[in-house]
Amino acid sequence: MATRSTVPKRTRTLHRARPAQAVAVAFAAAIIVGSLLLLLPFSHAAQGHTTIIEALFTATSAVCVTGLTVVDTATHWSPFGQVVILVLIQAGGFGVMIFASMIGLVIARKLSVRTRLTAAVETKALSLGDVKGLIRGIAKISGLIEGSVALLLTLRFWLGYGHDFGQALWLGVFHAVSAFNNAGFSVVEGNLVPFVSDPFIGLPIAAAIILGGLGFPVIMQLRREFRKPLHWSMNTKLVLWMTAVLLIGGTVLIGAVEWTNPKTLGSLDDPAKVLAAFFQSVQTRTAGFNSIDIGSMHPATWLGMDVLMFIGGGPAGTAGGIKVTTFAVLFFIMYTELTGEGAVNIFGKRLSRSVHRQAITVVLLATALVVAACGSIMLLTGRDLDQVLFEVVSAFGTVGLSTGITAELPTGAHLILMVCMFVGRLGPMALGSAIALHDRRLLYEYPQERPVIG
Repeated sequence: MATRSTVPKRTRTLHRARPAQAVAVAFAAAIIVGSLLLLLPFSHAAQGHTTIIEALFTATSAVCVTGLTVVDTATHWSPFGQVVILVLIQAGGFGVMIFASMIGLVIARKLSVRTRLTAAVETKALSLGDVKGLIRGIAKISGLIEGSVALLLTLRFWLGYGHDFGQALWLGVFHAVSAFNNAGFSVVEGNLVPFVSDPFIGLPIAAAIILGGLGFPVIMQLRREFRKPLHWSMNTKLVLWMTAVLLIGGTVLIGAVEWTNPKTLGSLDDPAKVLAAFFQSVQTRTAGFNSIDIGSMHPATWLGMDVLMFIGGGPAGTAGGIKVTTFAVLFFIMYTELTGEGAVNIFGKRLSRSVHRQAITVVLLATALVVAACGSIMLLTGRDLDQVLFEVVSAFGTVGLSTGITAELPTGAHLILMVCMFVGRLGPMALGSAIALHDRRLLYEYPQERPVIG
């Protein structure tokens, strides 16, 4: 005979809310440990000195796979310090993929976190038997992509640029891990500007960034059902379509505005201009590499990149932002209202009304954070909005691109950017899961009324 659970409803609700809290605590602990390691005397170069803020900012940026820096990674940190940063990047990206995928499974079937995760995300997007299987799957995918890109980069640095094999291997591994985790840290002085016209460096890194930004559920479904697009879930279709549209749109925007700018694309030949424009468009998927001088771009380019960075990449991946699925949901809601249809339909499926509210809530709270951070930094520094907005959106979207003012900002502004990185890395995931799991059904409804809109 079935018995009803005697656990109070409030206790069950609090228990279901714990995963997001556990993620936040784990990331905070990793940041603290990373900061302490970076403060060690042998973590910085022989002539250098590391302050608490520099170590804390770098550790936060690495764990949140952002890439914003207040010191030059290639020259300030010793080999040990660079290894610490690499480990923090891997831990941050791997941790986000694991926890976000687990939460996705919980939401998909409303399971307790204590139960085995045997559900699948929509139509077999995931078919992992338990948490161990989930972790093994993510580890295999990450290792395969990072290893393949590292091999290509190592060969290029070794055979194409004359580095000895050990140095070439280190450069290849570091940039492959940084790229797949959408971090944007580089151990080359000047980031990737020296390789602006080299497709054998730019394209493998761009490929790793795009794959990391798709998200683990999408990669898994493509691996299983690549030739069966009719079986793809709504999530997979939205992520793929939006990624393609935003990548092409970003390339066109950057190329069109910067084509004749002598400080960015203007001095390059046409093939190199196209490559550089595409590469920087890929970076707005929330990786912070730069092959041209971001600080010399036209403000119109900054504004367009702000939008792309704010949107970010796919859910349950290494990218940040509000996620392309959130933006796509809002777009289809708008389209439905303009066409006068009764329900929001996407790829032949009706969108749940609860998802409408979730998307709107995530976007409004993210916008509020960006506005508050921009206003605060402007009051602290007196800088113009265009550059401050770029830095704040880059931090919130865990992108890492910068107009060059990050290192010049005061400590208060650095603390604000750290909060943006932390909230931007964990906030959308935690908020989305909290909203989805907090499904309180009322036994009554209030009378319906419509205010005037517009």
